[in-house]
This record gives sequence, structure tokens and C-alpha cells, in this order.
Amino acid sequence: MKKRIHDIDLFRKYPHEVQQELFQNLINTAKGTEWGKKYGYADNLSVREFQERVPISSYEEMYPYIERVMKGEQNLIWPSKIEWFAKSSGTTNARSKFIPVSPESLEDCHYKGGKDMLSIYVNLYPDTKLFTGKGLSIGGSHRPSEINAKVNCGDVSAVIMQNLPIWAEAMRTPPLKVALMDKWEEKIEKMVELTVKENVTSLSGVPTWTYVLLKRILEVTGKSNMLEVWPNLELFTHGAVAFGPYRQLFRDIIPSDKMNYLEVYNASEGFFGIQDQAGTEDEMLLMLDYGVYYEFIPMDQVEEENPKTLTLDQVELGKNYALVISTNAGLWRYKIGDTIRFTNLSPYRIKISGRTKHFINAFGEEVIVENAETAITKACQATDAVISNFTAAPVYMESGKRGGHEWLIEFEKEPNNLQQFTQVLDETLREVNSDYDAKRQNDIALQEPMVHIAPQGTFMSWLRDKGKLGGQNKIPRLSNTREYLEEMMQYLEVRS
Repeated sequence: MKKRIHDIDLFRKYPHEVQQELFQNLINTAKGTEWGKKYGYADNLSVREFQERVPISSYEEMYPYIERVMKGEQNLIWPSKIEWFAKSSGTTNARSKFIPVSPESLEDCHYKGGKDMLSIYVNLYPDTKLFTGKGLSIGGSHRPSEINAKVNCGDVSAVIMQNLPIWAEAMRTPPLKVALMDKWEEKIEKMVELTVKENVTSLSGVPTWTYVLLKRILEVTGKSNMLEVWPNLELFTHGAVAFGPYRQLFRDIIPSDKMNYLEVYNASEGFFGIQDQAGTEDEMLLMLDYGVYYEFIPMDQVEEENPKTLTLDQVELGKNYALVISTNAGLWRYKIGDTIRFTNLSPYRIKISGRTKHFINAFGEEVIVENAETAITKACQATDAVISNFTAAPVYMESGKRGGHEWLIEFEKEPNNLQQFTQVLDETLREVNSDYDAKRQNDIALQEPMVHIAPQGTFMSWLRDKGKLGGQNKIPRLSNTREYLEEMMQYLEVRS
């Protein structure tokens, strides 16, 4: 672990050199593939030539290649044999994405990220007792592809678990056959039964589903908090959704100043970031030697047909960028849909600010997920509320009426004053977003937000009814259309 910290320090100190070397390795490795031949990788491309020749690709544009690989063709986008695909269905969209996972990306990106996470944690907390117990991880499931039974598809967590070495499997709980069950509610009950008997020292998973498990454990055991079940619990490694709105939930259920929280940026497409400082919450070190070459699209160019991308040495502090990656699994100049913001340039640290398709900009207010989560966290603090889940959408202008935003929020603990909650939510959005503030001046374009409280269990029930319960599935925090909000409001009417 100490040796790996030295390697991390190396790319902290020489980020551009590390990325340049990695870029050349990717190009040289893939020059004999169908994709590499099409774009002339054998010409020893410079980064500029690479950007000029290779188009930025969405999933839909890369899918014809991915589909062929799933059907069994090889050496199309990457030379190694690809037999695993991470099924990405992070939102409730009906169509799933299947992201290729090569042996190199599994070993040098996903596994490396997991090992680095432990190395960084031990470096931050040298007196840790983490390895005296087991790590509980909440994963998804996998199954043979419908296209080709010889390849497997599943949540990235399931792909990783299924391929773990024996020594790593011995350090985790529950057993693999339970961790990979596909019936979520049965899996929760089985996990409760088996894990309460273990000495669990760490948790990893999506905050939403992890909390569901912990809450169920307390119901079954009759304990008042998780330290009565696992007294040596000291770490929760979390990702997929921002932790800010969930922080109080976990503090209530794990009441210990010694409990540590570590944010990671682990997507189906790769492992990109790890929190490397204590107490920085959602600020993460961008990991530069994982077989991923990074480019960044300024947000004002995201919708352009051929946007100009920036390399790492060209980014600026505080600006939002859409993330573009080229990887050791054959994704080339692939726009993954996430937006990030740099909080530090030496070393490069980032915060996830949202999704390129998850925002509200019906009136030029450009509210992104990061704005919404900051505002809702402050509103909860001001009104002693604890949030469980939320979604928001625009209210379009009608004849003689102003527009606005409508929120549907499920609380674990409802605010003591909903009007104050709404006011703080609105005021914080005005503080963190000047465009929103301008539209709210004298209610010119936007009126005060409307907030509806959803009964507890609403979001989970809705996901269950759509067959999307568990794994990395989640409801979009923000949408520029009313599709999700109206569907959920109608769902509530039917249930009532």
C-alpha cells in the first residue's frame, strides 16, 4: 500500500506526462483493431491528430461496434477478448447500456481503484482496524446476454464481484451467491440474516440502497443503531449519487465520531476518482493512471455537433465540463453523460456536478444537480428534516402565469416547517446560481418553487413497479421535461 501511495504521488506531481504516456499506450495497443485501422492509429497519432480524426461518440453511435462484440466478434474496438459487459441503467430510462469490460479495464481500472481506495484510506487513518473484520458490499446481479449466452452482462458491481480473486472474496460479506441475487427484496432479507453474524468493519455501495439494508437490519434485530450490531464499523465508501442529502441519515443510524466516509467515482465505464483528503466530503482526486485518457467539453459547447474538447492542462477551476473518455476497454472519445467541476489543479481534484441530460433550463436558469443537492441539504439543516429521495421539473409558463420549479420530495423525517424549507431551498438556489437568481428577481420569470411531500416508500415502490429496484438504478434528480414528475404524481394518485 505504501508503494502504491508513491505511484499516486507520481501522477499528482506529473499529471500531464502520465496522461500523455497513457494516451500513446492506448493508441499503440489498439492500432490493429478495426477501429484503430479506420482512424489510422498506426500513424503514431498526436493528441491533436486524434481529436481531428476520431469523432466524439455517444453510446448510440458506438453501439453498432458494441453489439458486434456482444455477438462474439473480437478485435473491433480493443484487441483483448471481451466477455463481460457492465449494464448501465443508472436512471429509469427503459433502454439499458452495455459497456464493454476488458481484462485490462477490470484489472488496471476497476480493481486498481478498489485497491487504491484502501491504500488511500490506510494512509489517511494509519491506526485503522479495517482489516480485522469484513467489508459488506451491496452489488447488483448479472446473467448471460440475450444476444450471446457466452458473454455476461450485469451491474458493474456484480461484474467486479464475480471476478474477484479468492483472497479478496474472503474479506467480504455476504457470500457471492447472495450478493449476486437478482430479486432485490429477497436479497435484502438474506443479507440481513447472514451479515448480522459477521464482524463488519466497512460498507460500500449506493447510499440509497445501503440505507435500506441498514434500516431493515435494525428492524429485524430490534437494535437502536448500527453500532449495536457492528461495534467495529468504521468506514462507508459510497458513490453513484451525491452523499450530502444522505449524510444526516447515516449519522443518525451510525452515531459515532469515529465513523469515516469516503467518496468514490466508480461508473460502469471506469473508476475515475477517490476522495484523498479527510473531511473534504465530495471532492475527489482524479485518478490518472487507470487506462483512461480524459478530455473535457465546456458546458457552453455540449450541444454543438463537433464541440472542441480540452485536455487536462487546459481546464480551469470552477467551470463545469462534460467528461469525455478513451479507455482500455475500447471506448473512444466517449461522452459518458457526467459533468464535473475542478476544485483544484495541483493535484487535479474534481466534484461531480451532474449529468449532461439532468438539469432544469426551461427559462435560462441552468440549474444543475449540484445546485439542487446543495440547496436541499441546507433546507434540511434549517428545518431539522432528513431527506430520502427527490425529483424536480419545470412548471411551464401559461397564459398570464409565470413559470417555476416543482419538487416531489420523500423525507425520512419531514421538515418542521414546510414553508421555511421551501424558502431556504429557494434562497440557496439563488445564492449558488446567478442565472436562477436573475430569473427570480421580482418573480419576473420564475415564481417560488412548489414542494410536494411524497409518502415514505414512494420512490422505491415506483422503481419496484417498473422492475428497476436495486442495483445502481435511480430516479433523475432533475429533468428539463415533466415526464418523470408527472408520471410519479399520477402514480401517487393511483396509490391513494
